[in-house]
Amino acid sequence: MQWIREHQPNPEIIRAYKTAMVVSLFGNLLLAAGKGITAYITGSAALYADTANSIADVIYSIALVLGLWMSIQPPDLSHPQGHARFEPLVGLVVALMMAIAGYEALRTSISRFLAGGEAINFGLPMMVLLAGAIIKVGMYFWIMKLARKTDSPSLKVTAKDNLSDVLTSLAAFIGILGSSLIHPLLDPAAGFLVSLWIFNASFQAGKENLKFLTGAGADDDIRRKIIQTANKVNGVQGVHHMMSDYVGPKLIVDMHINMPAEATLEEVHALEDRVVAALEALKEVDRAYVHVEPFENPPG
Repeated sequence: MQWIREHQPNPEIIRAYKTAMVVSLFGNLLLAAGKGITAYITGSAALYADTANSIADVIYSIALVLGLWMSIQPPDLSHPQGHARFEPLVGLVVALMMAIAGYEALRTSISRFLAGGEAINFGLPMMVLLAGAIIKVGMYFWIMKLARKTDSPSLKVTAKDNLSDVLTSLAAFIGILGSSLIHPLLDPAAGFLVSLWIFNASFQAGKENLKFLTGAGADDDIRRKIIQTANKVNGVQGVHHMMSDYVGPKLIVDMHINMPAEATLEEVHALEDRVVAALEALKEVDRAYVHVEPFENPPG
């Protein structure tokens, strides 16, 4: 119970998550509505593909709200390690929604390509796409700033998705312009390219978050950093065991260190506390468990 009381969520992190939730949900709702209405009026396959992407953004924004709300709940008896694993789970939901949007965009683009395409009046669609791109650029910088502040993988995925949306809107923009000035098939061709971009972004998002849910450990650089940090603590005579695994976006570290065999219990406990504090000060580490074992000098 004492440990649970000492490991409550950081109020600044909670505020950052709430801001990200509001920005993501309302920004994507606005864009999905605007693009959907314009796609219906104009019949553009490229804009329809971009609308499918925006609708997926709305769905994952709702999942983001629910998931982040769960992840910031404090540890309790049912989840003594906290609820951080809900956050990468949200990241996987984001990846799935992106894949569904990619499929819908691909299906529609192929269908309209086989039908021969049609020239799109680029007045209203152009304005909607440009406005959407500007909004997405602002959302990218805002949410990425919050992601860096919180070191949140789901917010990083969300920010990257906003950036990819700018590029998909650009592809749709070029397709609509080309369908009117060059050939009608350029509109569904642009929709096809948009769908491929969405699939790639979905794969990258899924791969990044899956490791946080499957017990993956730190990579070699972070492992070395953790061990070096422990070895720098005055009194540590070596690290002979270190294991780490992700619980949510950050690591739990289990470490065995050595100190002189003649050390008193008070000295052992004090050193253990200093090493734990040093490790938990690292941005990659959520919490650390340190075990002290005797180090005996070889005879002679």
